[in-house]
Amino acid sequence: MDKESYFDGGLLSYIGHFLLAVLVSFFTLGICAPWGMCLLYNWKIKHTVIDGHRLYFDGTAMQLFGNWIKWWLLTIITFGIYGFWLRIKLTQWITKHTHHLN
Repeated sequence: MDKESYFDGGLLSYIGHFLLAVLVSFFTLGICAPWGMCLLYNWKIKHTVIDGHRLYFDGTAMQLFGNWIKWWLLTIITFGIYGFWLRIKLTQWITKHTHHLN
């Protein structure tokens, strides 16, 4: 028996979360960008159901901030070459912190 997969997030909720993330990032000059990113990842993931299992996200802004600094330093040290891996590293981090409820 196939279990249903779906996304149940709404537009107004997304706009509110997006605006909050952008404003916090803007007014902190990007220092709190990982917080805004985690806010959006959490919203997206908690509204996702795969094979009947609702997902949840347990990543924190502090965890992402530490990685963020490391990844940007590596990008600077390698004259931008490491930048090609940034999206992959971020996706790996998000996936590591994404789980399903039983």
